[in-house]
Amino acid sequence: MTLTRRTVLGGSLAAATAGFAATASATAVSATATGVAASASASALPGAPAASSGALTNLAHLDYLGALVSPPLTEGHSTYGSGPVGVLWTYADRRDDGSYARIGGGTYDPATNTYGQGAFNADDLARAAVVYLRHFQLRGDAHSRAAAYGLLRGLTFLQTASGPNAGNVVLWMQPDGTLNPSADPVELPDPSDSGPAYWLARTVWALGEGYAVFRAVDPGFAAFLRERLELAIAALERQVLVHYGTWNIVDGRRVPAWLIVAGADATSEAVLGLAAYVHAGGSARARRALERFSEAVAAMAAGDSQTWPFRALLPWGESISDWHAWGAQMPSALAAASSVLRKQRLLDPALDDAAGFTPLLMTAGGPDNGWLPAPIDRTQIAYGVDARLQALLGVASAANRPGLLQVAAFVAAWYFGANRAGTAMYDPATGRTYDGISTEGVVNRNSGAESTIHGLLSMLALDAHPTLATQARLLGPTTRTLSGLHTVEAESATLTGGATVITPPSPWTGESQWSNNSYVAFPPGSKAQWSLPPSDQPQLALPIIDTVPDRQAGRTTWSANAHPLGTLNHGTAGPQGVSAAPGALLPRTLPTYIPSGTTQLTATAFSASASTLRVDAVLLLPLISKLQLSSASATAVLLTSVDTHPRSHAVTVGSARRSTVSAYDKSGALKTRFTTTARTFEAPVQPGGFTTVL
Repeated sequence: MTLTRRTVLGGSLAAATAGFAATASATAVSATATGVAASASASALPGAPAASSGALTNLAHLDYLGALVSPPLTEGHSTYGSGPVGVLWTYADRRDDGSYARIGGGTYDPATNTYGQGAFNADDLARAAVVYLRHFQLRGDAHSRAAAYGLLRGLTFLQTASGPNAGNVVLWMQPDGTLNPSADPVELPDPSDSGPAYWLARTVWALGEGYAVFRAVDPGFAAFLRERLELAIAALERQVLVHYGTWNIVDGRRVPAWLIVAGADATSEAVLGLAAYVHAGGSARARRALERFSEAVAAMAAGDSQTWPFRALLPWGESISDWHAWGAQMPSALAAASSVLRKQRLLDPALDDAAGFTPLLMTAGGPDNGWLPAPIDRTQIAYGVDARLQALLGVASAANRPGLLQVAAFVAAWYFGANRAGTAMYDPATGRTYDGISTEGVVNRNSGAESTIHGLLSMLALDAHPTLATQARLLGPTTRTLSGLHTVEAESATLTGGATVITPPSPWTGESQWSNNSYVAFPPGSKAQWSLPPSDQPQLALPIIDTVPDRQAGRTTWSANAHPLGTLNHGTAGPQGVSAAPGALLPRTLPTYIPSGTTQLTATAFSASASTLRVDAVLLLPLISKLQLSSASATAVLLTSVDTHPRSHAVTVGSARRSTVSAYDKSGALKTRFTTTARTFEAPVQPGGFTTVL
């Protein structure tokens, strides 16, 4: 279950740490709930057969989270057929003896057998249904077909079928099947079926894929799914697509006003379902919705090879300073839509994200929960890893870029130990995916629904690509070496002339976050000087400055070892528009590279008025970034360039063996490939492109 960015706490927008804690099982479950087993009101699902020989996908833990429940008669809610419906427990907390307790969200009340939120939620029912649907497609497994059928029946019971909120979805259900439209803590919208939401988008995803599968095996049920999907589309038309063609302003940037809950992330999950539905013969209304939502997601492309966010698709339509890995399904959704609609213009931004941003993300440490805009929340969870993996696979197929499958091996290796903790996050023997890895490398060994679901979606993708699965497993138990984007905090400088470290009451600005919870205020004439470890190659410098909508605000000049790097105007923000705060906290690329060997970086503030300028941090990015995974038997290297010219980079592998070097351009097209048995060699890297050594 994902906490949304826009959860209300105390009547105000949630802090960023709530917004980006995409897996809530470590934080949102009360101590009184821990250890509470599945209620007698919900009976367990029968177990699945053993996984196929050699397959990574194991449904055992997902089945354990599943249950059957008979909801009471509820006005406005119904489902297909009769009898109990399928549901899924939200969290699974690890006990001291290694077993797992199935629990719901919020404070548990044993007297009423209820939770502040509920036991089961629409988000996870929808995504678990997708797991079973895809497993049925891959294996023809009868158990998965039955489980998908049950969960889709449970999901459609949560959907409001009549009245002013028809088509919307109630998020939470209690253990006895009673709906809980207003959860504690409060989530928006409240009641949860009173407007568009992530859970409505995910319902569209599940219903779309469900229709595509069941139309061939159960036409009656497929017709029901189609009816409910059309109901959901109608809700999106009157609540979201009514704004089609209008644009919001976010600190000077035009952003589409017809994103679901202002999120390209939420919208992309609806696009996945719409693409499946339209491909399977869906309605003209669905095709129109698919076209318009895809257009909105594509419009969130930002940056270039040298400009933050480095060709990524931004997830949130109310901030231009925010990227997160969780839920970032934008590239895979656009790839699917471009194939169904046959529109190249939808594929181009997806290709930029997959071939440009993702290699850079991996060399910086992997799919972090929050670049806000500095990499602040470095927690990593399966939801983020799976989104990157699905993007690479989807774009590789749609754009005919098989080289992206090589990048996918580095992403998928996260599940098998190539991560900050150096430990496997998925267990093929049990089907558990652990809930995440903290910034410090500590593993949360709970295994709730969201982590389980997205781990299994990744395993299904790997089972469909056995060569990739073999590579990922081989690269998992390796030593990880990184040389990529990193952050130098502003407050680590020596400050003179009145420059001062400021710690605001909250680091969250409403649309971004101060790195390290503070920043440096520069009055006119003040200066900061940083000591840098010498780099063996030139670097881009991207000071993160608080840009304001005042052209006279002032500027900072930057130099490295007295070598001028450029000047930044702090008054370049556009009109505030719908963003939560005036101005934008943004990395700005200095026009001149920091020369190799530089040990000193200096900034000086200038202003014609008494304006105080604010600097958060400095991002340093080598022209060639590297991720190297090494073991006694294997070495794999991923290189990516932000240079404007071809370069080469020295690579050393662990032992003399045959290495295949493949260099791709910025669009992921192969330019050079050769093999070598040398331990040290020069690998070519294309401008804005990536190179793999495998």
